[in-house]
Amino acid sequence: MTFFNKVFASVGIGAATVDTKLEKETYMPGETVKGIVEIRGGKIDQQIDEIYLSLNTTYLRESDDRKYSVNTTIDRFRLTTPFQIGKNERTDIPFTFQLPFDTPLSIGRSKVWVTTDLDIKGGVDPSDKDYIKVVPNSLMTAIFNAIDTLGFRIREADCEEAPRRMRGRLPFVQEFEFVPVSGPFRGRLDELEVVFFPSAHGGLEIMFQVDRKARGLAGLFSEALGTDETNVRLIVTDSDIPYLQEKIYMVIQRYS
Repeated sequence: MTFFNKVFASVGIGAATVDTKLEKETYMPGETVKGIVEIRGGKIDQQIDEIYLSLNTTYLRESDDRKYSVNTTIDRFRLTTPFQIGKNERTDIPFTFQLPFDTPLSIGRSKVWVTTDLDIKGGVDPSDKDYIKVVPNSLMTAIFNAIDTLGFRIREADCEEAPRRMRGRLPFVQEFEFVPVSGPFRGRLDELEVVFFPSAHGGLEIMFQVDRKARGLAGLFSEALGTDETNVRLIVTDSDIPYLQEKIYMVIQRYS
């Protein structure tokens, strides 16, 4: 039976299994993620070369005038050095890692999940997949509230492939698209696009793309040529929260 158990385990039958249990399902960017990886041995002893967690999402890439979804890894965390899991043995491995500040929020079609992979010598590598919900931290929440108070409503949120000049360490950015439905910018802007970048000084760098509404003949020509948009950046920290509405208003007002 030992021979056949080895053969079956090499193709994943009766091999070790893995199940990751997260402390909770909802996290903010920058928060510590905690959990346990449960490994159960199969019908034979097996050598596990490594266990690693991957944080993943999807983004839209455009090619030949067509957009399609691409899976990508945000970060990867190695948990162990090589070890052996015995027959029917159970091993629990606790872990912690910091959710990167550039993890996309779970808004619109954006999804984030953690995969756990075991690298087993001479066998099929088992894996586990767990979705998490990523919500805005206090600074992001204050920014969204300020934009809402200025009369904007979110229309769309997507992770999209970024041009090289806009890229950080990831090949995409998460873009939030707002439209003015009331307040001082209704009738003056077509839309407001917002992208967050973690700032080297702490806090966030916000990139606004202000899409001006065509006014008059010059405005129509600008819209036709695609020159009616202005990109502007603003760095904010938690200390700016009481003044965010005023700061954001001044930025949009200046370029609208």
